[in-house]
Amino acid sequence: MNSQRDLPRSSGGSPVGITVEETSNFGREEFVARFGGVYEHSPWVAETAWCERPFRGLSELHGAMESAVNAASDERKMELIRAHPDLVGKAAVAGELTPESEREQASAGLDRLSSEEYEAFTQMNCSYREKFGMPLIFCVREHSKDSILKAAEQRLGNSKEEEIEMALAEISKIARLRLEDLVQEGGKR
Repeated sequence: MNSQRDLPRSSGGSPVGITVEETSNFGREEFVARFGGVYEHSPWVAETAWCERPFRGLSELHGAMESAVNAASDERKMELIRAHPDLVGKAAVAGELTPESEREQASAGLDRLSSEEYEAFTQMNCSYREKFGMPLIFCVREHSKDSILKAAEQRLGNSKEEEIEMALAEISKIARLRLEDLVQEGGKR
């Protein structure tokens, strides 16, 4: 199996879960194949975290990935942020989202917008990119389309440094939820 897309899937579309303990036995290639998509288009995070095995729990696994991001250069952090798609952006319209992003955007109703809502998201994306030079990132599984638009308006008042920090925090939440979809705690499956 070469990628996240090739993994066996559950009925919900997520790859079949494994235990945290099993992840410690993965070679680098298998680990990156399984977890390379946890951080959007950034398999380097999983590759770096692999070196921290063994993991005794989901929090340790997620913590190793967070540490990889935190230790990265500012340039690499910006690459990670910019690897994320705009909410309801060109990638979504063209059907080019990763399966994870597609499911996440759908969970907030972003795949079922009225023309007015679509225009509001398009304008928000443009305003945000114009001001900050990066996509607006939300852990959309914790939001609705309305709460995203409201919070986005508030975030436009932040500084670029605040938004970089916010983006990385949101990415960490996204990664944690993606890991929860992939891995179970303890010996249960």
